Amino acid sequence: MAFLKNLPISNMSSSSLCACLALLVMATGCKPKFDTPDPEKGEIDASRYVAIGSSMTAGFSDGALSYEGQQNSFAAILAGQLKAIGGGEFTAPELSPASAGISIIPGNTLSIAAKFRLGYKTDCKNVTSLSPVRLPATDNYGIFASNVYASGPFRNMGVADAKSFHVSYAGYGNPANAATGYYNPWFERMASGNAASVLSDAISQNPTFFTLNLGISDVLSYALAGGAYDSITAQSRFDAHMDLIVNQLTANGAKGLIMGIPDFTKFPYFTTIPYNGLTLDQSQANSLNSIYNPIGFDTVFVAGANAFMIFDPASPIGIRQLVEGERILLSTPLDSVKCFSLGSIVPFPGKYTLTLQEIAGIKTAITAYNMKLRTLAQAKGLAYVDVDAFFNTLNTGIVYNGVSVNAQFVKGGGFSLDGLNLNPIGNALLANECIKAINNTYKSGVLQVEVTKYRGTVFP
Repeated sequence: MAFLKNLPISNMSSSSLCACLALLVMATGCKPKFDTPDPEKGEIDASRYVAIGSSMTAGFSDGALSYEGQQNSFAAILAGQLKAIGGGEFTAPELSPASAGISIIPGNTLSIAAKFRLGYKTDCKNVTSLSPVRLPATDNYGIFASNVYASGPFRNMGVADAKSFHVSYAGYGNPANAATGYYNPWFERMASGNAASVLSDAISQNPTFFTLNLGISDVLSYALAGGAYDSITAQSRFDAHMDLIVNQLTANGAKGLIMGIPDFTKFPYFTTIPYNGLTLDQSQANSLNSIYNPIGFDTVFVAGANAFMIFDPASPIGIRQLVEGERILLSTPLDSVKCFSLGSIVPFPGKYTLTLQEIAGIKTAITAYNMKLRTLAQAKGLAYVDVDAFFNTLNTGIVYNGVSVNAQFVKGGGFSLDGLNLNPIGNALLANECIKAINNTYKSGVLQVEVTKYRGTVFP
């Protein structure tokens, strides 16, 4: 409005000034205009957006499902942006805001644990430091039997730990199927009935748009067990079930987004404890040498950093040291490492480690799964997100409006305190990757998320 400088306002009569201002209002409108673009729907009907997936879709964070996590899943954040182009209400099987979160304790199916927070913890050496600690549980296992479908149907159909072949299984939420391995308590509390499947409850809503984030649990459950139990889903089985799911979701013309699978062996859960984190003084090194050298172990322990010891049936003496590139899981009891010689005199059992061979099998599966998912998206004209590329960028570090986020455990801010799932700010960044893919595929103009509105790690 530089032309105002040329108007001799001080010499105008009041009537002339009012007339000039009236013209100005007509020319510019009554409200100031900003450069924010208007969202455009393009080829999308977002009125019934349904998200299918496992823990990431459900909103797992800080080692549990919680109300905050559900509100800040990438799917919920994406749904919020889709509202501007006609997206409907994104319902979810919400926990109470007062809940401390729920997580099933491995090996104890009658108990649950709450989510992690950062707190001060004293270890076996009486050293106190900041560490993820569980909040006191406010719920019990009965919460799974308390079906909440009456508040549904649910647009967020993310079910923790669901594998590709679980999604179409009728009765996946029926406890009578527990002995078969085709039962999931997370689905029990949200299913429409004992004969329902995740897919049937999703299809019953006649979705107009969907996101599909499956496949990670098909490999991750094996990795979380250190390769000691469970197995990686066979490629042929994965392919067949993904075809089935996508064919049904698109049968009525729905558009959608398929998400690839990240190489999670680079996540903090698998990288925080270094393979050579066994720090010894000279006396300790000498002691270990006196134990291992007489039984044919020819590696010499030294003062400083050493590789941890593991059990390995393939080794000539059944034990060996870890090598660079192998992983130690974050589930490893560190007090046992510090005070009870776990990983040194007592080698790590397989459930706490991933060997190079196991990692190779995981990476091979992820690569093949992603090839299938990308090909399926192309064949159906669906959007596709290279989630592995996103996490690789997060490993390097992302700067958004001056805020730096990376994958370093606790300090980086992108991952939650379980080292596997994202923080709200990480989910917001992932939601933006989804939005980019949607806009590129469907000629839409869905606005990206203002990432800095979402939190990273909360320090006490």
